[in-house]
Amino acid sequence: MYPAYWVAAVTVVAATLRGSPMGQPAAITAATVLFVAGGLPHGAYDLALFRRAIALDRYGITLAASCYVAVAALMAIMWMIMPLAALILFLAVAAVHFGEDWDMLDEPLLRLAAGLAVIAAPAIGHRADVSRLFVAMSDGRATFVAQIIVAAAPVTLMVTAVSIGIAWRSGNRQWASAMALCLALLLILPPVVGFALFFVFLHSPRHLSQARATLGDMTPAQWLSTGVLLSGAAIIGWWALQGLSPAPMAWNMTAQAFQLLASVAMPHFLLSHWLAKRLHQ
Repeated sequence: MYPAYWVAAVTVVAATLRGSPMGQPAAITAATVLFVAGGLPHGAYDLALFRRAIALDRYGITLAASCYVAVAALMAIMWMIMPLAALILFLAVAAVHFGEDWDMLDEPLLRLAAGLAVIAAPAIGHRADVSRLFVAMSDGRATFVAQIIVAAAPVTLMVTAVSIGIAWRSGNRQWASAMALCLALLLILPPVVGFALFFVFLHSPRHLSQARATLGDMTPAQWLSTGVLLSGAAIIGWWALQGLSPAPMAWNMTAQAFQLLASVAMPHFLLSHWLAKRLHQ
C-alpha cells in the first residue's frame, strides 16, 4: 500500500463534501485521462518480465513481442466487428484480473467475487451511467449486461465484505481498509472517478512494484522511458487502428479509453498468468 492512495481518497472525499461537480464532463474527462495515463504503464513491462523469465535471443523476443501485439490488435478488431462480445469478454477478464490482487485469499471464488465487486459497486450505485457507458462501448446493444451485473451486485458485495474480513484477520489490514473505502466510494462517486481511484492508486501500484523488484537492474531512466514509450505506442496504435476501421468506433471518449484499456489488458492478462505459473513451477 502506498500513501498516495489515502491522499487521493481523502482529496476526492473532501471535494465531494464541498459539492465539487464530480460528475460534470470536465471531471469525467480528467478521470479518464488519469486512468489511461496512470493505468497503461503497469503493463508496459510485460515483455521485459517475459524475457527475464526465459532466456531469449533477439529472434525469440521479437516473436514474443509480435504475439503480444497480435493479441492486442485482435482485441481491438473485436471492438470494431463484435463490440458486445468484446465488452462481455473484457468484463470477465477484468473481474478475474482484479481478483488476483487478493492473493491473501485461498478460495478462487472469493477472489473472483472481489474482482467483480469493482464492477458491481458502480453498477448498483450509478446504474444509468454504467448502462450508458456499456451501450457506448458496445454499439448500443449492452443494456442487459448492466442489468445482469446489477442483479448480481448484492451477493457480490456481501461475499466481498466477507473477503475483506478474511483479509483483515490474516494481517492484510491496510489492503482490507483500502478496499472497503474504495468500494464505498465506487458506490458513491461517478463510475469513472471511482474506477480511476481504484485502478491508478490500488491496482496498478501492486503490479508496478512487483515489476520494479524483478527488473531492479533497470536504471530509473530506463524504467521511466520504457513505461512512457510503450504506453505511448499503445495509444498511437489504437488511433492508427481506428483510422483503418471501416466501422465507426465508440463516440464517447471514456468509452474509447476503456476499449483501449481492454485491448492492452488481454495480452497483459494472458502473459501475467503464464509468468505466474512459470514462477510457481
